[in-house]
Amino acid sequence: MVRFLVSILLGAAVTFGLFSLMAFLVTGANRGNEEPVENIIVEVNTTPPKSAAEQRRRVPPPPPPPPKTPPKPQAPEPEVNNDTSGLTFNMPGVQLAGANTGISAPGSGFGRDGEATPIVRIEPKYPIQAARDGKEGWVKLSFTINEIGGVEDVKVIEAQPKRIFDKEAKRALRKWKYKPKVVDGKPQRQPGLTVQLDFKMDGGS
Repeated sequence: MVRFLVSILLGAAVTFGLFSLMAFLVTGANRGNEEPVENIIVEVNTTPPKSAAEQRRRVPPPPPPPPKTPPKPQAPEPEVNNDTSGLTFNMPGVQLAGANTGISAPGSGFGRDGEATPIVRIEPKYPIQAARDGKEGWVKLSFTINEIGGVEDVKVIEAQPKRIFDKEAKRALRKWKYKPKVVDGKPQRQPGLTVQLDFKMDGGS
């Protein structure tokens, strides 16, 4: 009986030893087949790499040159009609009520008392039809010099021949300019002045 129990215990011990040996061998074989794992190191660089490309800076264009100063306007010259078409005109002095008013020559001052002074006289145009027909004549006109030296209220008193030279004579007289008559330092209006404009062809007597 004692032998039987010893045999059972011994068999169990041998069996356990065999299983332990087999387990050790199996584990050792699996470890031998495993390859060593390399450690991978990942580096994180927060600074961007320097670029070899050159940075171009935008240069602003130069400012435009200042505009040229415009030339100063020149004072207009008095209107003078030089187109006489080869014709002559006889323009005597201005008269008041048939008598000479004694209008002074240019150069009199505005501030001093004095009579009206002519500044601009425009010669009338010779009517084309009258020039073709070889007609001559004259026109006597009445007019007024206002406070600023302009001519107004132009009327035909007498003409020879009638209605041939009236229009051109009136048109020219309205463009005349005067320094007005001054009394006590103030310009005065002068009504009732008269003038005669003669229309003559070249070579006429």
